[in-house]
Amino acid sequence: MKQKPDLSFWKLWNLSFGFFGVQIAYALQSANISRIFRTLGADPHSLSFFWILPPLMGILVQPIVGTLSDRTWTRFGRRIPYLFIGAAVAVGVMCLLPNAGSFGMAVGTALIFGLIALMLLDTSINMAMQPFKMLVGDMVNEEQKAKAYSIQSFLCNAGSIVGFLFPFFFTWIGLKNVAPEGVVPDSVIWSFYCGAAILILCVIYTVAKVREWTPKEYAEYNESQESQESHDSANWLTLLKNAPSTFWKVGLVQFFCWAGMLFMWTYVVDAVSETVWETIDPTTTAYQEAANWTGVLYALQALGSVVWAMLLPRFSNTKLAYSVSLVLGGLGFLLIPLIHDMYGQILPFLLVGCGWAAMLAMPFTFVTNALQGYGHMGAYLGLFNGTICVPQIVAALCGGAILSLVGHHQSSMMFVAGVCFLIGSVCVFIIKNEKK
Repeated sequence: MKQKPDLSFWKLWNLSFGFFGVQIAYALQSANISRIFRTLGADPHSLSFFWILPPLMGILVQPIVGTLSDRTWTRFGRRIPYLFIGAAVAVGVMCLLPNAGSFGMAVGTALIFGLIALMLLDTSINMAMQPFKMLVGDMVNEEQKAKAYSIQSFLCNAGSIVGFLFPFFFTWIGLKNVAPEGVVPDSVIWSFYCGAAILILCVIYTVAKVREWTPKEYAEYNESQESQESHDSANWLTLLKNAPSTFWKVGLVQFFCWAGMLFMWTYVVDAVSETVWETIDPTTTAYQEAANWTGVLYALQALGSVVWAMLLPRFSNTKLAYSVSLVLGGLGFLLIPLIHDMYGQILPFLLVGCGWAAMLAMPFTFVTNALQGYGHMGAYLGLFNGTICVPQIVAALCGGAILSLVGHHQSSMMFVAGVCFLIGSVCVFIIKNEKK
């Protein structure tokens, strides 16, 4: 098997550039789904059910796209067809979803329409996202992979910031940020339109600039398909049974962290609006201002995450760094319902960004170290993705019941998220660095 050639910076950039557009779409979804469904008339106690779809689609679609694209060879490549189809569907759905309240449908019908659109958007975003990770795996050598994924991480964070700020920006330039009852404001609708346009332009750029290897070229630089299948033929249940204890211990930390993040994504718009603007009525100007400001806070959280991620390697004790980060994130959540100034809310979101940075980096460090010598690395990492998706699904199913237990105040769900993070920070210390 030949060594993969070194790629120039711009070739590495081109491999991942479309990820910028995909992440804008993902950020728009993350920051505005609760806002859209609340505007359409969703009850806060059922709001978390709409958030079952993103992790559910992730756990279903990404493995399927990975498996199918492994076996696909076309004149356009093996990964790019899935990337382009996913992006094209996402563009269409992004134009429909924010208009769910604009077609004169009854509240129940509009919510069902929005739910179907959200399911299609989740499916298509996951379909467009997965090929970028696989393109790097296919075409980048081991020495350059860290650089390639760093570029991808930069584009991911940059796209998130742009997506989070769009509604605030469009309101600032004069688009209406309020609308009749049950109708999504123009500032949000045009944010999705603009995000869709950037997404398809970025993907077209990647398709035009990237030439995937032919089957013959691929075989020269990568392990043969037959060899891969022999590595991946083990039963998933057998792999889980034989997984190192670190796999499960990190998974326990993941459970509390991702449940906490799901509660944030679901309830934080109403929490900020209730705490700072003293309303949770989606028909008011104050609520829509709060929703725009929450997008700005999300962008600042992403910036805080980037800065904290650069500081994490300075910790000599990895477990301590992981735990401290989660404690800071937990404190951030606990502060959100206590700070009644809009600018004061910047501090808790920066603290949440510290926890988010550790969640993205630390778990895979522990797990990949523990899996050295076990084989089936790809299969194990695919299974480990379940520790991200399953907690969100559980939290979404339980969200309404927990909201009732904490007095029906969505700001109180930030306390629940904070406690989840603090429990996760304690669970970090049961993790042991192990190798087979």
